[in-house]
Amino acid sequence: MSDTFSVTLPSGATWTPTFVNTLDEEKCIGCGRCFRVCPRGVLELVGLDEEGAHIALDGEDEDDEYEKKVMTIAHRELCIGCTACAKICPKKCYTHAAAVL
Repeated sequence: MSDTFSVTLPSGATWTPTFVNTLDEEKCIGCGRCFRVCPRGVLELVGLDEEGAHIALDGEDEDDEYEKKVMTIAHRELCIGCTACAKICPKKCYTHAAAVL
């Protein structure tokens, strides 16, 4: 049996936060909504080339180097479990999971 990380709220209720686990790059349309709502800098927009490899975006539009833009989980360790990314994602790309102690 594994224990999950839980928090006791001021009301006395117990809340088990769920942290970003996966992001389905096949579904992602690179809209950036999740990036804008993430308060912790967990996500990063990258380009995908023809083979599916990530290409860093340097701010200049280099459309010839990538097929499409997608969001990635760049700093999973910074996630606080608010699930704002999943709530705003129009394509339902995210899965979250409780932290196991």
